[in-house]
Amino acid sequence: MKIVEQIKQPIAFEMELFEQKFQLSMSSKVALLNRITHYIVNRKGKQMRPMFVFLVAKMVSNGEVSERTYRGASVIELIHTATLVHDDVVDDSNRRRGFFSVNALWKNKIAVLIGDFLLSKGLLLSIDNNDFDLLKIISIAVREMSEGELLQIEKARRLDITENVYYEIIRQKTATLIAACCSLGAASVKPESSHVETMRKFGELIGMAFQIKDDLFDYGEAQIGKPTGIDIKEQKMTLPLIYVLNNTSKKDKIWLINSIKNHNKNSKRVKEVIAFVKDNGGLDYAVGKMKQFQSEALELLKNFPDSQYRNSLELMVNYVIDRKK
Repeated sequence: MKIVEQIKQPIAFEMELFEQKFQLSMSSKVALLNRITHYIVNRKGKQMRPMFVFLVAKMVSNGEVSERTYRGASVIELIHTATLVHDDVVDDSNRRRGFFSVNALWKNKIAVLIGDFLLSKGLLLSIDNNDFDLLKIISIAVREMSEGELLQIEKARRLDITENVYYEIIRQKTATLIAACCSLGAASVKPESSHVETMRKFGELIGMAFQIKDDLFDYGEAQIGKPTGIDIKEQKMTLPLIYVLNNTSKKDKIWLINSIKNHNKNSKRVKEVIAFVKDNGGLDYAVGKMKQFQSEALELLKNFPDSQYRNSLELMVNYVIDRKK
């Protein structure tokens, strides 16, 4: 059995019902909108976010879920999908998970409006059902994701990212959404309990590990469909590179920065940078940090009794680290 299917097993029924509810939450009276949202729904990924919502909800409440849990999972997917549609416009990207992106098929104007539509659907789903606590969790996540993206853009121009700034960027850009999924799951069944904050922290730690794993792929760890060195070509400062920049001689630092700023389209030079980062302990350092976040996340799960839901969340944490793409 594939690892993702194994993780999903204890919530298979909820995930199936969620699919139906999610499609309903996207419906509109406008035929074009329905055609596009149908296209989006049929090209979904592994659905890790709703899986986090349901697994956490069931773990903290001895296997119970409520209508609020389904709404929480729908809100997170609606708003996450909205941000992906907008991201593809911002990045001028024509592909998403191997398929054409919305902006590639329907142009930027429609893609931006679709993103706005999905965002408003998510907000209204919460407001119409008085789920203001859930709405607050997701709204904070959206604000932080935007701040994280802008902080990264600002820092990329100067290439002066310290390790702490890097952690702040990935916390906001990536970890905050997974943190929102986990705290939403807890809040949907145990509002105002200490579990909400514990699970938020748990999700944040997984998100941090997840992003560092993504950074490592850039150094050719596996075939993942994106060419090695793409982060360097885009002048993205990732942990292996930041570590080496901060722990090398002044001469090598000048060479590295010059390579990233002025020679990032030169494939030979990019390969030399990758080799330099590997040879100077950048990957080993990043792997160590990733495993630290992983073990802290697993430690938090020990606050809960052993159950199939906790086991699935443990599998999920390990999957984040061990995945090949």
